[in-house]
This record gives sequence, structure tokens and C-alpha cells, in this order.
Amino acid sequence: MMREEADERYCFLVEWYDGMASLIRRYHFMFYTRDNSVEMFDIKNNRLFLKRTKCDGVGLGHLYIGATLDLFSRQINFIDYGDDFTKQRLSQQKESTLINFMTSGPVVAFELMGTNAISQWRELIGPTDSAEARKSAPISLRARFGKDNTQNAIHGSDSVQSAAREVEFFFPSTMGPLRQNTAKYTDCTCCVIKPHAVAAGNAGKIISAIMDAGFEVSCMQMFHMEKANTEEFYEVYKGVAQEYNAMVMELTSGPCIALEVRAQNAPIAFREMTGPADPEIARHLRPRTLRALYGIDKVKNAVHCTDLPEDGLLEIEYFFKVLDR
Repeated sequence: MMREEADERYCFLVEWYDGMASLIRRYHFMFYTRDNSVEMFDIKNNRLFLKRTKCDGVGLGHLYIGATLDLFSRQINFIDYGDDFTKQRLSQQKESTLINFMTSGPVVAFELMGTNAISQWRELIGPTDSAEARKSAPISLRARFGKDNTQNAIHGSDSVQSAAREVEFFFPSTMGPLRQNTAKYTDCTCCVIKPHAVAAGNAGKIISAIMDAGFEVSCMQMFHMEKANTEEFYEVYKGVAQEYNAMVMELTSGPCIALEVRAQNAPIAFREMTGPADPEIARHLRPRTLRALYGIDKVKNAVHCTDLPEDGLLEIEYFFKVLDR
């Protein structure tokens, strides 16, 4: 007589956004391995929401924290384990895989702020499984750049609580321990993406172009420059450049992004890529340079780059040692 397959039950805490009521509803989601059936229990109303139903397209491999599952025309988001059994059986294997992937190379972390930032960002990045994203959200970031449900290109916080915890991890508050930045201070030069280019949405294009040209971006941080700091940084231009005052006003007009750019002979090589200070001249003489592509005039010329090779390290230290304090 054949031994009957064990009917293990796994439980998760899930959320579903009810558009009609404009509410996020929470459920316990149960998955039964013997027949791939699911069951859902309404936590708030303390009643069964979905009786045990066989779902051929759902497997245990689809269920993990951060996963998104389309179930009977509802997009279910998995936010936590529902019981100790499920956590013990599944978390160790999944977390080990994620730890190996997350430590396999450099990552870029950033804090996004805006109205409904969490839900809007999760909509933009798409379902956790990149294969599912390519089906249901083909223009999402995970659909375009992800490989599978682990190497899915981008992480997004799934709740206000998670966002607060994750932002604090990467960007500790002044009350917490300071996290060392990733600047290397060798073979480097400084690039500052100016506020007008950031506001125009060109920062990503500029960074991609720098990396595509073979430079390493080893450190990157957004700064809100104060006038005193900007005047100190631009001190060598005072009394020399007619645009000095306008340059100070531009760099303090909004957030800028400072980068440590590394390569052999980085200051000279990067100046070549940046192009002439005047974008109009750059467009005539060197039309593929950064200032030709993204600059407006001599003040709003997209990026600052180190002028003299010996100043590359000094400017990097100014941003990532002096200002970063």
C-alpha cells in the first residue's frame, strides 16, 4: 500500500489592497502541500474568507516574504510568516539565498520620499518574481532588469515599519552608529551632478554613461549644499571665474549628487568625458560629452569635475570625509 503524501500546512500573513473601499485588508494565507490548495482567513472580521481551494498554478516556491501572488484577480502581497512552523521551515533556506545574493557585489541604497511613496515604488518595481513581472507588469523595473525571484534587480520596502527599519539600517540617524561610506580615496576624481540636472531627471543617465565609459563609481551620495560649504568648495574660482556667484547659487539651489569616480589617470580621463565648461562649445566640438548632452549654459553645465589632477583626492575627501560628518 502506497504511503499517502504528508499534508503540510504553511501559513503567511498577507495583504490585499481593496480598491473599492480604499483599504488594505490583512489575511492569514494557508497553503497545503498535498494538493496545492490555499485557504484565507479574514483577520479583522475573524471569519473564513476563502475556503480551501485547489490552485494548480501555485507552488511552495512561489511563497516567501516579499512575494506577490495573483489569486482570483486579487494581488496578494506576502509580508510575514503566519506561524513558527512556517518561519522555521522556510526562512533559513530563503534568507541564506538572499544573504548570498546581496553580498555578491556592490549595491546602491537610496531613500525615496513622496506621497504614498511605498505603494507607488512597489508598483513601479513590479512583482517580486521577475518572470511574473514580465507577464503582468512588463514595463516594471523587475520585468526589465530582473532574472528570477531572488535576483530581481531591486528591493522595495513593503510597509511603513519595514521602510523605517531599512532606512535606519542603511542611513543611521545621528543617534545611531555611523555607517562608513564606500569611498576608496585612490585613483579617483570628483564628479558632482548639479541640482538642475538632478531636477531634470538626468542623474541616472549621467551615472550610466560614466559607468558605460569604463569608470568605476565607488561612492555616491546626495548632498544639500549650504552657501558656506559651496563657497569653500569653489574657493579657487573666486575672483577668477565671472560666473562664481552664479555657480554658488546653482549648487545651493537643490540637491546635488557627489560621486567618487575611479580609473587609471581618473582626473584627466574624466575631464575628457565631461567636455568643455560651456555646453554650447561642447555641442560644437565634443557633442557626445556629458556637458554637451545635459548642460544648459556655463553655470548649469550638468556636472562639476576636478580641474587639476592633484585636486582629485582633495575634492573627494571634502565631500566624503568633511561634509559626510
